[in-house]
Amino acid sequence: MPSKHPLPSYLHADSLGPWGSYLQQIDRVAPYLGSLSRWIETLKRPKRILIVDVPIKMDDGTTGHFEGYRVQHNTARGPAKGGVRYHQDVTLSEVMALSAWMSIKNAAVNMPYGGAKGGIRIDPRKFSRNELERVTRRYTSEIAIIIGPNIDIPASDVNTDEQVMAWMMDTYSMNIGQAATGVVTGKPVSLGGSLGRREATGRGIFTVGCEAAQHIGLDIASARVVVQGFGNVGGIAAKLFVDAGAKVVAVQDHTDTIYKPSGINVYALLEHVSAQGGITGFSGAESLANDDFWGIESDILIPAALESQINEQNASRIRTKIVIEGANGPTTPNADDILRENNILVIPDVIANAGGVTVSYFEWVQDFSSFFWTEDEINQRLKHVMREAFASVWQVAREHTVSIRTAAYIIACKRILMACEMRGLYP
Repeated sequence: MPSKHPLPSYLHADSLGPWGSYLQQIDRVAPYLGSLSRWIETLKRPKRILIVDVPIKMDDGTTGHFEGYRVQHNTARGPAKGGVRYHQDVTLSEVMALSAWMSIKNAAVNMPYGGAKGGIRIDPRKFSRNELERVTRRYTSEIAIIIGPNIDIPASDVNTDEQVMAWMMDTYSMNIGQAATGVVTGKPVSLGGSLGRREATGRGIFTVGCEAAQHIGLDIASARVVVQGFGNVGGIAAKLFVDAGAKVVAVQDHTDTIYKPSGINVYALLEHVSAQGGITGFSGAESLANDDFWGIESDILIPAALESQINEQNASRIRTKIVIEGANGPTTPNADDILRENNILVIPDVIANAGGVTVSYFEWVQDFSSFFWTEDEINQRLKHVMREAFASVWQVAREHTVSIRTAAYIIACKRILMACEMRGLYP
């Protein structure tokens, strides 16, 4: 029977893209929500979508225009929280899905946040530092009507860093006439950023990877790891696995795919990427065709690039024991089914890469209290949160005989929808 309240066309699963994948994931969890399922439409409709024009004066004197987005998916459990990415392929579907995954992620690890995401359709490699600063400040001014330390807290994401967050914080602060360090996270430590934030997502991936390996009897010290994406997430995770005795046998990024069965020198590769901007040209491994990456045999595969990288075309070729999703939405629902049929354990993004938002929460708390913790304290708190979240998800997966992803969604959706039910509707 058709719904009495059909979704707007841009929210419909038939639009596919990342938002379509998210809607399929929500439909899969619906049978496990009990009486709370009557609120499920709330999860299929972002609370607020803001699309802005970002005009700036270019270095050559012309006026450039860029499209910017900020989507707040749900705020039932607290202020909206989520990053801002700069990428030439940013779309509304992508930002909506990312905001929704942030809602799920925050609830899955029990952070007192809702979900949000932002983005600007721009290739930052093609613009000067001054132009990127002007884009950042204008974008911040345009979305300032819906952000704030207690409303919506942006953070760094793909192609945005501590400097971009500093510009955002300064712009917002100047507009309200006072320093507001808590308006963003991922800032430089000198401006109220947290120690351990830069490594947090990679450290979280490593932590849940160790927990998952223990459950299936995999010895990390002898594990073969392959990584897609070698930036702040994939690179840090790779280093931590190597430090624990594992060997990274293959890496892929936007510039190349490299392979070395005896193990790549990750520290040398990190230095190379820092100097060259990518893995291409690295002399310590052989170059492969990009499509060959998915057929490399491993024990742990970490997709830490962009969404929908594991799909129906390549999922059946993957030969690994554990997939740890470092990126947001890297596996399509159909590919998820293929991996499960092949007995590959998938640790979903909403748990695996939640280390970043967890330490962002620590940063936000520290900014409000003006009391800062040591890096060891941060890392210990992060490890505790990630282990507790993983243990809860693993237990639910066993209770319902469902995938780890579905279990994470059961926990997260129940927490969100319980908040919706308790708060009710106003007016």
